[in-house]
Amino acid sequence: MGRYYAHTPNAQEEWHDLASHLEKVAWWAEAFAQPFGGEAYAAWVGLIHDLGKFNPSFQEYLQAQYRKEKYPRVPHAMWGGALIYCFLFKLAKDPESWKDIALPVCGHHSGLAAAGRLAQDLEEFLQKEPGSLPIMKEALASLPKLPPFRALPFRNSTRRELFIRMLFSALVDADYLDTEAHFAAELTQARRDWPEIPDLWIRFMKKQESFLASRDDTTTNRIRREVYEACLQAAEGPPGIWRLTVPTGGGKTRSGLAFALKHAVRYGKRRVIVAIPYTSIIEQTADAYRKILGNKAVLEHHSQVPVSEDEGQDPSALRMRLAAENWDAPIIVTTTVQLLESLFSNRPSRARKLHNLAQSVILLDEVQALPPEILKPTLDVLRALVEEYGVTLVLSTATQPTFDDTPYLQEFYGLEVREIVPQYRKHFQLLKRVAYELREEPLSWERLADEIRELQQVLVVLNSRRDVLELLKALDDLPDVFHLSTLLCGAHRRRVLDEVSQRLGKRPVRLVSTQVVEAGVDLDFPVVYRAVGPLDRVVQAAGRCNREGRLAEGRVVVFEPAEGRIPRGPYKAGLEKARILLRGRLAESLHDPELYRQYFRRLFADVDLDRKKIQEYRRELNYPEVARLYRLIEEETVSVVVPYGEAWQRLEEWMKDPGHVTWQRLQPYLVSLFRFETAKFKKEGLLEPLAEGLYRWTGGYDERLGLVGPVYDPGDLIV
Repeated sequence: MGRYYAHTPNAQEEWHDLASHLEKVAWWAEAFAQPFGGEAYAAWVGLIHDLGKFNPSFQEYLQAQYRKEKYPRVPHAMWGGALIYCFLFKLAKDPESWKDIALPVCGHHSGLAAAGRLAQDLEEFLQKEPGSLPIMKEALASLPKLPPFRALPFRNSTRRELFIRMLFSALVDADYLDTEAHFAAELTQARRDWPEIPDLWIRFMKKQESFLASRDDTTTNRIRREVYEACLQAAEGPPGIWRLTVPTGGGKTRSGLAFALKHAVRYGKRRVIVAIPYTSIIEQTADAYRKILGNKAVLEHHSQVPVSEDEGQDPSALRMRLAAENWDAPIIVTTTVQLLESLFSNRPSRARKLHNLAQSVILLDEVQALPPEILKPTLDVLRALVEEYGVTLVLSTATQPTFDDTPYLQEFYGLEVREIVPQYRKHFQLLKRVAYELREEPLSWERLADEIRELQQVLVVLNSRRDVLELLKALDDLPDVFHLSTLLCGAHRRRVLDEVSQRLGKRPVRLVSTQVVEAGVDLDFPVVYRAVGPLDRVVQAAGRCNREGRLAEGRVVVFEPAEGRIPRGPYKAGLEKARILLRGRLAESLHDPELYRQYFRRLFADVDLDRKKIQEYRRELNYPEVARLYRLIEEETVSVVVPYGEAWQRLEEWMKDPGHVTWQRLQPYLVSLFRFETAKFKKEGLLEPLAEGLYRWTGGYDERLGLVGPVYDPGDLIV
């Protein structure tokens, strides 16, 4: 055969040889699939994924791209899938096995398809392109021999669906990395510049011992040391599923990392992934980890790089695809949305990182915040990661849900879930730092504002951004009032938190916030007002009160806003269950961990835990439908760059050189909006489109209120 190319020349005017590309992608994909035993299948998908580029028309298309001439796009991804479809289905009469290879190959640009629809598309392709098979057979004869094909042992199950998705991930990452090595070899080298887990563990131990030694000898700090020591001891235990149950303020952020790092060293796990429900906590947690482990050890991943996922080969589209994160860092701090929606996504840019979950430690922080309506598919995937992919899973929270103790969740029912801190009940009793007050009469905004005026330092947590804005309006005449919600970009939230922290215990400070303040944010108020909400959220808010135990007793007021709005979906269901459970109870019962087990049992009994029937679509290998239905936030969101701090400078850097480094620098200046809002804001001249899913805000941005205009809550529940 003559010379065939995979991509146009790089800056050194070197064309990307196609045969070399296929061999290297197969090699990378095998390496990526080895941790979960999929290397033989990965060799197949890697070697045949770009056979369509042997099509003479595709080679003409590349030449036209190089000459900057117009030329119709020439699709290539279907070719390798068509070959395997003919080989396994038409010739070998196997109606199933072809899907395991053809789905990843055909979807490596456009995404995983539905198996039923793909069969129709391949039949149509073979009718339209009868000359494709001889071209591919000739090409294969010049490539290394493939290993014997063996059908997957599991059929018609969600385990098969996940395996194909992992295979897809290995292929996409291998393809992107070899393409990156051709166009930007310096980026490939930079990706390898990560410290090793054992070195990070040594670094952590040194910092942690000096940190503990500097703490005062208080009840709170003694409990934090006990939690830390329990984590070290448990880390020697076997891989599997663990619970980290620690009362708020008990030091689980650092202790959880201690367990994860030591366990990773003990059992050869490749990385630690910490998934957190709120962006405000991610920023704080990632900063804390960097201070301990160094800037180069931690990848902070909030929102997704906007990517156009098609088969276009122009340089700008290629750069955008290559910018997608692949989570090859040793420590990942990410959102729960980013982790879980990626596990159900059919898009290449989101699935790219999934193979790197194998042989890792995953710490799900504030695990009680998972939406009940999708718990069955969520827990099914998490269990599969543990049993099939060598993952150790840590379920971390002060209010543990009863995943393994309810007949309504067969996905976890009867599983052995070990306690990292067996003595957690004693810690809850010792860390009773607040007195709860349950108000019977609803409070209007004006009456609530009057009570806040009488207090010098107080935190008020409300259920929605709209409610926060209403209360801020009622407090407009009062100085020393601060606001925290996802109407503020990350950089702005950090500044507010810094200012509030500096004022606490010294100067007046009144903070009005949505739920973003409730978990992992290290604030210590003498008084907290919390609008009635899901029971676990009430306790999280109480964790911001008398956190360090400096007062004899903090004060937590749970009240019903007279004009308050309740977010839709699982949040509303949890709030209503909390109302019923608290009715007629003494406020003291909020200190009892058993109350929360009852709460979750009742919640799981009354909610359809797979309301959208996602498990059925997974068994059918209908990847687009699964991706459409599996949402932690029901409505799709977009990222908006707001005019704050260095936002425009960072945006200009990203626009000039779109990549994962410039995107990480831009992330702190983004705010999320619902996609359905964008048409209205564009019509009003408030949004300027920049890329798919990315906009520039041209409207107002207030120093206290943040983004002026939107009041919907895409980020207040889980981001």
